[in-house]
Amino acid sequence: MSIASLHETRILTGRSMRHILRSPDTIITTAVTPVAMLLLFVYVFGGAINTQTTEPYVNYLLPGILIITIASGVAYTSYRLFLDVRDGLVQRLRAMPISRSSVLWSHVATSLISNLVSMALVLAVALIMGFRTSASFTQWLAVIGLLCLVTLSMTWIAVLAGLSAKSVDGASAFSYPLIFLPFISSAFVPTDSMPAPVAWFAEHQPITAIVESLRALLAQEPVGTNLPIALAWLAAIALLSWGAATRAFRTKISS
Repeated sequence: MSIASLHETRILTGRSMRHILRSPDTIITTAVTPVAMLLLFVYVFGGAINTQTTEPYVNYLLPGILIITIASGVAYTSYRLFLDVRDGLVQRLRAMPISRSSVLWSHVATSLISNLVSMALVLAVALIMGFRTSASFTQWLAVIGLLCLVTLSMTWIAVLAGLSAKSVDGASAFSYPLIFLPFISSAFVPTDSMPAPVAWFAEHQPITAIVESLRALLAQEPVGTNLPIALAWLAAIALLSWGAATRAFRTKISS
């Protein structure tokens, strides 16, 4: 990406962020569902769940809740991009001397910023509920980096959905499977408590490797093979969805 493209991306990101600042309920709404789930599982179901560890259930649960926060947040990226396309931004771009990629990257940057804010709100609630960590500064940087990679990969899926959707509802409906996926992973309960076919799927889908990596980093424990597996999944998802979204955008521009 050239310096001019970076400048254009910064300007368009500022435009998107101003829309969010005029409607801060977007970020608050994104955090409401994960916070409600955090409260429900810790205070209602937590006492009945055996995590096979000595740490508080809020510590065990938080990584999965952060993933759900991201999945909820990227739905707004898809929605905003769909509105841009529907309202004629793509047509106006044809007459403007700006990089086409800057439009997509501005939505990705906006998603990254807004989701970091939403996750900070969820983390604040978790701290009030008793979440504690022995993670070092370096491990916290690794946690933040991994969460940013999750956001990036999910956001490119959202971009593809926003470009492909035929309606506003369709633009955001793609996020439902992403929100549901952590439930079939080790995010809420250990996988060995599940029936064999479900446990096999849970152990081999990307959310489990991501959650286990985050959990190990926050507990200052070895990440083992989970982190390389998580990074491989995220890289593959991001590259595939970026490629598909870029092709879909070029089709929109040329049609």
